[in-house]
Amino acid sequence: MDSDRIPETLHAPGLLLRPWEERDLGALVEAYSEITDEADGLKWLEERRAWWEAGTLYTFAVIDTESGQVAGCVVLKRPDPAGDSAEVGYWTAAAVRGRGIAPRAVGAVAEWAYGSHGLRRLDLFHAVDNAPSCRVAEKSGFPFVEILPAAPPWPTEGHLHVSHAPSR
Repeated sequence: MDSDRIPETLHAPGLLLRPWEERDLGALVEAYSEITDEADGLKWLEERRAWWEAGTLYTFAVIDTESGQVAGCVVLKRPDPAGDSAEVGYWTAAAVRGRGIAPRAVGAVAEWAYGSHGLRRLDLFHAVDNAPSCRVAEKSGFPFVEILPAAPPWPTEGHLHVSHAPSR
């Protein structure tokens, strides 16, 4: 996945997915608990831009097209950019949870990863006690595969969900 082949935007019904921008800092600080202030947010943006360019992590802001507001984030993690598998992660802003935003956004990133870049497998992990994430995974086409033991950086057991590229 060369950075020059990556689209600036992806689309799902009612959503626009695009790289994060500085104008999103306020929404990022408000919605993402690991970012405590705008300085943290700027560092976070800079890291994601560098990883995007390196081809190891693609981070999309999820924008609700009706309101124009940041609704969440979806990432495609590629520890081995030459490999045919990757990991999908996501979060949604508390105010928009339960509206089907996460499954639509994850589905758009999966479709892009399979259709444009030849990936064959995507993994999605979440804490074993996170029932809403289990529902998002299932709705996104990532069936449950197994329970994984706690291991850094995860302090609790987790669920592994896996999606495979559609047959061509």
